Order: sequence, then structure tokens, then C-alpha cells
Amino acid sequence: MRAIPTLKISISGVRGVIGESLSPTLLTRFAQAFGTYVGSGTIVIGRDPRTSGEMVKQAVIAGLLSSGCRVIDIGMCPVPTIQLLVRQHRAHGGIAITASHNPAEWNALKFIGADGLFLNSGAAREMLDIYHQGEYTKVAGAEMREVAEISGATDLHIQKILDVLGPLPQSERPLRVVLDACNGAGSLVGPNLLKALGAEVVPINSTPNGLFPRPAEPLPENLTDLCTAVKEQRADIGFAQDMDADRLAIVSEQGVPIGEDYTLVLATLYVLGKEPGAVVANLSSTSVLQEVVNRFSCPLFLTRIGEANVTEEMQKQNAVIGGEGNGGVIYPRINFARDSLTGMALILHLLAETGETISELVNSFPRFSLIKEKLACPSDKISVVLRMLRREYADYPLDLRDGVKVLLPSGWFLVRGSNTEPIIRVVAEAATEADARAIMAGVYSRVQECLD
Repeated sequence: MRAIPTLKISISGVRGVIGESLSPTLLTRFAQAFGTYVGSGTIVIGRDPRTSGEMVKQAVIAGLLSSGCRVIDIGMCPVPTIQLLVRQHRAHGGIAITASHNPAEWNALKFIGADGLFLNSGAAREMLDIYHQGEYTKVAGAEMREVAEISGATDLHIQKILDVLGPLPQSERPLRVVLDACNGAGSLVGPNLLKALGAEVVPINSTPNGLFPRPAEPLPENLTDLCTAVKEQRADIGFAQDMDADRLAIVSEQGVPIGEDYTLVLATLYVLGKEPGAVVANLSSTSVLQEVVNRFSCPLFLTRIGEANVTEEMQKQNAVIGGEGNGGVIYPRINFARDSLTGMALILHLLAETGETISELVNSFPRFSLIKEKLACPSDKISVVLRMLRREYADYPLDLRDGVKVLLPSGWFLVRGSNTEPIIRVVAEAATEADARAIMAGVYSRVQECLD
């Protein structure tokens, strides 16, 4: 069996396993390349609580300083906070040190432009060209600048949310929220935000020590502790974040995971009720989102997967909200980034203003069953799999913008290679779970046969 690579270099940044593929030398060179790309400007950096984070940060600082950059270190914080602070400081860019939902042994660099958005494909390729060519800007010791360490970044993030949305409407009983931050960056800000909004908070897994109490991806099977806590605490809602706090999953008042896809659905329901307009999501988003925009006679635009693709289309369409089906909510009035903190605030306002439970809100929509699977796959095999699927399903409507999406009479599926891991992702949706699982089984077997 061929070994799966432990280093992933793509337009989404660089990810690798610490101690194997992601070395200090590699990290410093990527930071030098980014510093060269931005023209030796001001760079905001921050990291999640992974145990390798300090080592990675020091390597990044070395590369940035050597290329003449001014570094603003905002410490341990969520990725959306780094994006917000890039704009706040009018910096030339930012680097987020986090491997997001990857296992604990991984770490990564995500590169952010002067607009606070992740580099689009063109900009990312330009930066990668600089890295591969190895022609970095170099300054003498006398020209190197001190690192500015700034505190209070998460407080600014909370205040921005309150400035736009305000606290929750007063009621006889405050909303009770259980928050599972996975001991990640959300631990530092999530409880404080919820209290500032006026909610009653029950935090679990909220020690930012980089130790993973559960797999970081907030999938239903990883949220057992949260489901139990919601029921025991008789909470109105449960929230789960990943390590860098850009994704948000929800558990209903009944202690049942409703799926990450409904995070964007519920946030969109609230925003369109206040400000109708265009909505942007990616190709793997649930069909329920179309039902929401139809309620308000608003347009929905679908893009390739990836935050950079969604934000680019949002700018083009002047969208009022957008995001991704993995729990990423992008609300430009607060933060042009996937932001779990903004997502929590929007959904709590929806609960407070409607007086309905999460279960009642979810049940007001036509129910679809969406299933996500992944298969380990070497990067050089992905194109072979996609060609096979195009042949096998040539008689059905195809969307080839990002992998292969096939529209079937009973539902749809999407197969694509991940930009962040050596895997193939498969998403299938249908009106019933039986139909969705039948679609998934058929696709899964074909992909597995092709890989074998």
C-alpha cells in the first residue's frame, strides 16, 4: 500500500506533520516567500493552541523579519480574528498558524491578503512561484524591525459583533448555551462573547492547551459530549467549533446534532429576514439553503469549494451573507471571513427573536439527508478517479467546476480532491436517508474500485 504524503502544498497554504514533513526550514522559507510577495510590508500573525504552535510561530517570524516585514503578533486567537485584525491595522497581509480540523500532529500556514481574505488562486500561485524559485527579499540586520506583540484582539472581535447586532433581546429567561470549543482558539473568546450577548454559558472542552478531547472536525459522531451536556443542562442550543474557530456545528435543544449544513441555513434565515439580498454558498451546500432564499425571493449563487472562492463571488454579487456547508458563516457587515463567533451571534438572535426552538426552526424546512464521506487518496490518483466518474455518469447533468457533481433523479453527489488533506471527499444528498445512502454506496464503491 502506497504511503499517504504528510505534506500538502496548495493554493490553500501549506500543511504537514510536525517532526516529519513540516520542518522549521520549510516554514521559514514559506514565510520568506510571503514576505517577498507582500513587498516587505506589515503582517499580522496569530495561532491556534496546538502544542507545535510556538515553534511554528518562531519559524514564521524569522522568515518574515528576514524579508523586511513588520510583524504584529496578536497571539493565540481564532483565524477569523486574524482576518479582522488585518483590516483593523491596515496590514499588507496575515498568516494564520493552524491546521484547522486536521489531527493534532499536523500544523499549517494560511495566507491572508491585505483585504483580510485568503489569497485567491491567482495570488496564491504567484506566492507559490516565489517559494519554488527561492528568490526572496533579504534585508540586513540593521534593517530588521522589532516584533509588535498586541493584546486584546479577541475583545475587538467581540465588540465588532456587538456593534452590528447588539445584545440579545431581554426575556424572562436568558438562552442557555453549551459551547464545545475542542480546547481550541474558540476557548479564548467564545464564552466571553456569549456572556456579552446576554446568554447563559456552559463551556466544555474550553482549555486552550492544544490537547484534543475529540477529533477537531465538528461532525455529529464527534459531538457525543456536547449532546449529553445539552440534555443534562436543559440548554436551548449546543455549539461546537473546530480548532481555529472558523467552523460551527449545532446541537438542538433535544441533544441531537442537526449537521453543519444547517449553520449557514439558520444564519441566512435570520439575515434575509432583516436584509434581503444575494446569497453565495459552495457546490456542496445543502438544498435546504435554496428553500430559504426562495422564501425571500432572493438569488443563490454556488461556487467552487473554498472560502476564497465564496468571498470572491460574494464581492461580485454584493451578497448580504454567504458561506460553506461545513459550518462556515460569512457575514460581511461584521467580518468578511468564515466566522463561528458571528454564526453563534446570528443564530442566537434568531432564537431570541422568533421564540422558536432549534428543532422547530429546522422542521419548518423540507428535510433532506446529506451524507459526507472521505477516502484516503494520493494526490496523483485524484484526476484518475474524476475521469472515471465523468465517464460513468456521462448521461446525467454534470457540474465540473470543482471535481464532479452529478444531478440524479433522486438527489445529487459531489466528488472532489481535498486542498488540505491527501483525501477524496464525497458528498451525497437526497430527500431521504435511504436514498442518500444508496447514492453514496454506489459512488463509494466505484471510487474504491478505481483506487484499488
